Amino acid sequence: MTASTVAISDELFASLPSGLDLCYQTFGDAGDPAILLVMGLSGPMGWWDDALCTLLAERGFFVIRYDNRDTGRSTKLRQHQLGRTDVVRAFLGLPPLRLGPIDLAVKAPYSISDLATDATGLLDALQIDAAHVVGVSMGGMIAQTVAIESPERVLSLTSIMSTTGRRTVGWQDPRLIPYLLRRSGPTRDAYIASSIASSALIGSPGYPPDAEAARLRAEVTYDRGYSASGVLRQMMAILTQPDRTAALGRLELPVTVVHGTADRLVHPSGGRATADAIPGAELRTIEGMGHDLPPALWDTFVAAITDTIARTS
Repeated sequence: MTASTVAISDELFASLPSGLDLCYQTFGDAGDPAILLVMGLSGPMGWWDDALCTLLAERGFFVIRYDNRDTGRSTKLRQHQLGRTDVVRAFLGLPPLRLGPIDLAVKAPYSISDLATDATGLLDALQIDAAHVVGVSMGGMIAQTVAIESPERVLSLTSIMSTTGRRTVGWQDPRLIPYLLRRSGPTRDAYIASSIASSALIGSPGYPPDAEAARLRAEVTYDRGYSASGVLRQMMAILTQPDRTAALGRLELPVTVVHGTADRLVHPSGGRATADAIPGAELRTIEGMGHDLPPALWDTFVAAITDTIARTS
C-alpha cells in the first residue's frame, strides 16, 4: 500500500454532550481497528504529522487525530481567564493567597479528567466502542486517564514522553522554567519566533529539528487558532492533575511507555515511573530523543504502537 491509497478525511467536527465541539480528522478505513492520537500542551492535531498518521493507516488502522479543547479549531473556553501569576503559583505548588478571612484560590477551569472525557466523547461521536490510545506529553496524561476511568474504551495504551502526575518524577529542567512562563508576544511573528526557539530548546539533540519545518508548523498552528489563554488553561490542568501511580497499577491491558533520554521538558524519570507503575508495561528509551517527534523516529514510534497492539491478540 502506498500513501496515495490511504483515505484522508476533511477536518470534521464532533459536538459533545458538554457543549464543546472538537475538530478531528481521520486516516484510513473506518472498518479497521481504531487508533486515537492525543496531542500535548498547546499542540493541535497537525503535530501528529500527516506522514506519521499515514504510516499507521498503511498498517491497517483507522487513525483519528483531533484538536484538544483550547487548541486548533476546537472550542476555546475564553470565558475562563487566568493570569500568569495563577499559573506560577500552581507551578510552585503554593497555597492560595490569603487576604484576611478570604482565600483567593484559583482553580483550574478544567482537569485532565475533563480532557479524557473529551476523548471518549469523540469516540462516542464516531460510534467507536474501544480504540488503541496513544498520547504524547499532556496527551499521555490524558490517555492514561482514559485507561483508568474508562478501561472498557481502551484496547492498548502507548504513553510517549509523559509521566504519572507525581511531582517528584517527570520534572522540567529548571533552566526551562523562565522560558515556559514568559509571554510569546501578541503577534503572529512573535508566536512563530517563540515556537521556533522552543523547538530548539526542547527538541531532540540526537535528531535536530529542521528550522524551516519548525517555522511551517508554527505558522499553521497560529493560523488554525492558537490561543495563548488556552495554553494557560491547559497548563493549569497539568499542574493540578492527581498522582495516578496507584490507579495505573490497576490497569490490565498492553502498555508501552516511550521516552527520550534527552527530554528536558519531562524528565525521563516520568517515563520510568509510568512503566514501573503499570503491571507488564514495556519501557522503550530512545537515546538522543528530546521532547518532540522527529521524522527520523517515526518508524520507531509506529513500531512501538503496533507492537503494543499486537499484544492484545
